[in-house]
Amino acid sequence: MPTLQAMSPEKKLFLRERELNALLEITQAINHDPTEDALYKIFQFTLLGQLNIRRLVLYVKEEGEWACMVSFGSDLADFRRIQLPEAISDNCITTPCPVPALNLGPEWQNLETVIPVVNNGNVLAYVLIGNVQADYVSDEATKFLETLSNILVGAIQNRRLAKQRIESAAMRKEIEIAQEVQTMLFPRQLPNDAGVAVCASYVPHTAIGGDYYDVVNIDVNRFLFCVADVSGKGVPASLLMSNFQAGLRTLLRQQADLSTVVSELNNLIYRNAVSEKFITAFFGIYNRATRELQYVSAGHNAAILLPDSGPHQLLSEGTTMLGIFEDLPFLHVQSLMVPPRSLLLTYTDGLTEVFNAAGEEYGEEGVIEFLHRARYLPLKVLHQEILKEIEAFNEDGNSFADDVTILSCRFK
Repeated sequence: MPTLQAMSPEKKLFLRERELNALLEITQAINHDPTEDALYKIFQFTLLGQLNIRRLVLYVKEEGEWACMVSFGSDLADFRRIQLPEAISDNCITTPCPVPALNLGPEWQNLETVIPVVNNGNVLAYVLIGNVQADYVSDEATKFLETLSNILVGAIQNRRLAKQRIESAAMRKEIEIAQEVQTMLFPRQLPNDAGVAVCASYVPHTAIGGDYYDVVNIDVNRFLFCVADVSGKGVPASLLMSNFQAGLRTLLRQQADLSTVVSELNNLIYRNAVSEKFITAFFGIYNRATRELQYVSAGHNAAILLPDSGPHQLLSEGTTMLGIFEDLPFLHVQSLMVPPRSLLLTYTDGLTEVFNAAGEEYGEEGVIEFLHRARYLPLKVLHQEILKEIEAFNEDGNSFADDVTILSCRFK
């Protein structure tokens, strides 16, 4: 095997020029920022044109799996469809090795040398070459191929990292905007007057939750309150909830009755929701002058009405969840008179779907039991205490599996 030391100065200079040209072609291609596929093709043509390497297979580690990214010159197999042999991957070859010594299958017999591409002790790729001109099989030549491959693979990884950083930054910005939108959806002021006091709490499970609550004055005596839960989380859920709120407030400005509000919101969600999203919601309209409460529970957790004396009442009637059917299969607006000093609690299922170490659910029964104990606490304190209770009940102790939204009304 000839070495560079044994070559004539003219031959040595020729090979050095070829290597320099190959290096320039690769670095120029990287600087022009082509696609990954284009970079691999340039790598292939550079080795073929400048170094006269007639057979080449390049395997690169992609998300923990080996994938063939370049294959040319071998008429025995399409290596893009062949897994990297375990004799190479499992043995984690870190120095150049002759392919025949690995006892691979017949499709590998036209390849002569496997060259690992190593960075910081990690093998990033394997270059397998064959039919190389006799002047280009020295250790120094192999080392140059390793260096050239390292530049290529490193550049591609850097491009991916840069792309991931850009995507992450864009996602963070998207989340920030969605959080701002979601915050703007919640009412800034809640009723607290001679007739009623309202309090709300929201604890998101993720950066962008799927819960929503609202309180909207209809006229001097009536106001609507609503608690809703969108299936799914993140930006899509936030956008759907934004549409929900816009539709709700538009209908109220048009003086629509509760039946119309629920029907039209169902139609809005059915037309705008994607990926089989739907919304469960509890709607209530309270009239301070008459003490009448109209409500519809749209597939939502039943609101709990606890009068000053007597048993509690579950407000569960209404209709099915919104957005599933183009036309709601049934819709019943319920009406009742609210006794003085009653407490009403509405919430999303994140409050009840909490489990202890024994797998027992806190459930609706846990909420009712808590209300009987804590009914006369100030509403804000009541919310704080029930959140502490489910935190203590939860087997994780410090996190919830879903968003938690609570809206309570104390009727005076």
